[in-house]
Amino acid sequence: MPQSQTRIALVIGAAGQVGSVAAAALRRHGWTVRGMTRRPRSADGQIEWVQGDAANAADVRRAAEGAAVIVHGAHPAGYRNWDTEGMTMLENTIAAAKAVGARIVFPGNLYNFGPDAFPALSENSPQNPTTRKGAIRVDMERRLRVAAENGTPVVILRAGDFFGPGTTAASYFSAVMVQPGKPVKRIIDPARRGVSHAWAYLPDFGETIAQLLDRASELADFEVFHFAGNQLNDGEMATAVAKASGQARLPVWRFPWWLVVTAQPFVRLFHEMAEMRYLWREPIRVDGRKLAAFLGKALPATPLDTAVRETLASLGCVPKAGGSR
Repeated sequence: MPQSQTRIALVIGAAGQVGSVAAAALRRHGWTVRGMTRRPRSADGQIEWVQGDAANAADVRRAAEGAAVIVHGAHPAGYRNWDTEGMTMLENTIAAAKAVGARIVFPGNLYNFGPDAFPALSENSPQNPTTRKGAIRVDMERRLRVAAENGTPVVILRAGDFFGPGTTAASYFSAVMVQPGKPVKRIIDPARRGVSHAWAYLPDFGETIAQLLDRASELADFEVFHFAGNQLNDGEMATAVAKASGQARLPVWRFPWWLVVTAQPFVRLFHEMAEMRYLWREPIRVDGRKLAAFLGKALPATPLDTAVRETLASLGCVPKAGGSR
């Protein structure tokens, strides 16, 4: 690999919740970060912003010039067209990575797995999804494996539901549990009573990507890691939110899944949520032993109370450090 390539990373979707933390972590680790977004952004001295559409092959190829790594943080707008536009975006990343000799980093999730794999999900757990989005995810990862077999190295880092600074409406934490921009008055818990759930703190996830790339020479051409994150039992996330808000006795309501299921024929968002309901109804534990063994003490693990406090502050639900909301 030419020397000019060694520390340039293209982050597609660098303004999104995963792309932004990956970009920040890579910067901390000495990478020159090029961020591609649909909308133009002003130069900030930290990231080289490039306007482009991940669904446009020429845009991706142009942005990838000289990069050693492409972080694929792109996704179709809203919840639409995953089976068409989402796959097109991935194919464009693969083509660009192949052209410039870059490694692909793909943030994965748990959609690949059906109930037959629960409760402990390892890198080798069977992938028999029962949903449309799960089948698409399996197909995307299959395509990445083929790319790796043909000479384009790939790292997949898979995690549970995200929370943290920069979290968007795609996160159940900000879309369901609390109301962004308002003090916490009540907490809505989407998990079924008595069920554990896997959460992933975004800054730790981004830092893990950077840690893995620091040791890229030790990675196989196709590498999959599970990021264990925060494995929380029933009520633990709600308790942490209440503690961080300074209100130990906040009411906790169960999310009205019945309403989502009833309204799904009429509301696209509800249809997509209803499809993934099973991930909140069954106990799930992400087995992160492979990643822990590889990174050792370098594996980031922000204490839950700190992580929740930082998340609420970024959402405007509690004052930030220094007193401003």
